[in-house]
This record gives sequence, structure tokens and C-alpha cells, in this order.
Amino acid sequence: MSTPQDLIDASIPFLNALKNRTAGEDLERWLNQTHGPGSEFYDRVASLVTEGVRDGWAANIEIDGPHYRRSRLAEPSAELNYFSITAVYMDSVEPFRGQYHQHPYGELNLVVALDEGAELAGPRGWCGGGWTAPDPASHHYPEVRGGAVIALFYLPAGRISYDIVPPVE
Repeated sequence: MSTPQDLIDASIPFLNALKNRTAGEDLERWLNQTHGPGSEFYDRVASLVTEGVRDGWAANIEIDGPHYRRSRLAEPSAELNYFSITAVYMDSVEPFRGQYHQHPYGELNLVVALDEGAELAGPRGWCGGGWTAPDPASHHYPEVRGGAVIALFYLPAGRISYDIVPPVE
């Protein structure tokens, strides 16, 4: 049985490699090429967070019912190069929007599709597995379609803002 500490320990070498990089299109491309599905890191961490959701220690706090849950697994610390680690679970066949938010310093999302065809919206399109890396100061509604996904996100300095006003549509 895995634990939050197992996931944190697996993330430390990865975060050591990221400490001087900035979220955005170039980093997203690099993450998908070097740490994407099929890589040792992605497969290990995807397995750990999937077990965590199943076992109830990851994404276990309901935000909008049982189909939209989140939990912070680690606060920023020197050991994590001042990244926080948060797991989000979203499940909807029809497109579903979560809470509008901003990423003051960007965000790195490891996306795991639990259902075939499930996807999370990223800044450069839909992602059915792999990485998204929204730019610093970007803001959006997290969106899912096609089933259940887990987004394990690494936040520089743990910064995320849910008190930003969404645009009028």
C-alpha cells in the first residue's frame, strides 16, 4: 500500500531537475518528451497517485460532490525546492468545469486518464495523459470530459489563487 510520503519521495529528484525552470510551452514540451507516459518517473508517480485516490489519501476532499475532489499532499519546503504537491480528481463524461483559479508562478500538471478517452483541458489543448504547464499569471477553469482524470499538480511556492474573478462569458 502506497502513502503520501512515497509520492513525495518519488517527486524529490524530479523537482530537483525543475528548480530553475519556468512553466510554459517549452517546459510542457520538455516534460512530455522526458517525463511523459512510458517514462520511469511518470509511470511510478501516476501509479502512486492513482493508488492514493483509490485508497482515500489523495484527492479526498470534495469540492463539488464526489466527482470533483482535491487535496494538498505536501506544502512547499526546501526538500521540494519550494513546490507544493496537490492531487485533483475530476470525473464527468460531459464537459465539466471546476473552480476558476490563477497560477501566479505557473503550474505543472501530471495528467492521468483513469477512463479511456478521458481528458483534461490544458493551455494548449486537451490532454489524455502526460503534462500540461500553464504559464505564470495564467488563469482558467479546470475542465474534464470523457470520464475520470487525476491531475497531480506541482505549484512553485505553493501559489494558487481561487479568489480571482472569472471573465464574463
